Amino acid sequence: MLFVIEHLEPRLSKWVLIEYEHASAIVGRDNLAFTNVKRGFKSLQRLGRVYRESATELFDREDAIVLDPKAERLLEPSDFERARVVVVGGILGDHPPRGRTFRLITSKMKRAKPRSLGKCQFSIDGAIYMALKVASGVRLSEIPVASSLTLKCGDLEIRLPFCYPLVNGRPVISPKLIDYLLRTDVVQAGTED
Repeated sequence: MLFVIEHLEPRLSKWVLIEYEHASAIVGRDNLAFTNVKRGFKSLQRLGRVYRESATELFDREDAIVLDPKAERLLEPSDFERARVVVVGGILGDHPPRGRTFRLITSKMKRAKPRSLGKCQFSIDGAIYMALKVASGVRLSEIPVASSLTLKCGDLEIRLPFCYPLVNGRPVISPKLIDYLLRTDVVQAGTED
């Protein structure tokens, strides 16, 4: 199974790179590809295969699945009987979602099967984890999921309004991302004049 992340952010930010690194750790470098990469090519080569072309050009075929929150059908283990490729949007989420996966990927991949992970909007690495579990035969309803996360450090609280799979009650999120988000130079508070 090849897991493909269609890079759709305008740049390769630290946050996106951390999620990509975690996705690579989840499925393995040999099972991960990045498409639509215009910058940051060398940074991603250590994490998986890298293509300048879009997944819409490379993988629009019957054995491909596109994970799209707008898809009508849920991802099922039976989808993997013929699937060889799973395409995930490399997009940092919006709350509420704006349907970018459908507009930028699904609508252009006419032969691929669009599938949803449910009503939740997952992080990039979380979506990869969910697809890997379903590919191994686990039904979506059997995977515990947190509907949001709140990170705390002293008085600082950051709420992530996205879903995260749980493993033994702990969210599937990179510890490196937690550290990054809680650093004082990342989060800036306004000051009174």
